[in-house]
Amino acid sequence: VQLQASGGGLVQAGGSLRLSCLASGRTSGSGPMAWFRQAPGKEREFVARIDTFNGATSLASSVQGRFTISRDKSKNTLYLEMNSLKPEDTAVYYCAARDRRIITSAMHQAGVYDYWGQGTLVTVSS
Repeated sequence: VQLQASGGGLVQAGGSLRLSCLASGRTSGSGPMAWFRQAPGKEREFVARIDTFNGATSLASSVQGRFTISRDKSKNTLYLEMNSLKPEDTAVYYCAARDRRIITSAMHQAGVYDYWGQGTLVTVSS
């Protein structure tokens, strides 16, 4: 599976962006897909995930109410809709996918994902 993330850019605080992650190759796995981000000098952190088996989603508390994760199975594409962006959202955003199902409580852990996109930079100016 190859993941190609896109949609990043420079936006003013309060603005919006939509990130996309196109999956190609063997995409028949039933594991979760997720977005993580890494700000300069910081650890990679969980942002959002979707359970491709039942469509259940979860978001980090820092983005709840502002971000939405979704997936278009017909297009093999994962999305992250980001609204009310803040300067602290500035980071490289990575999409990730896992082949097999895993317990819900583990889906926020970067280490459980098998495939990663190359990252797309989001910069929010104040």
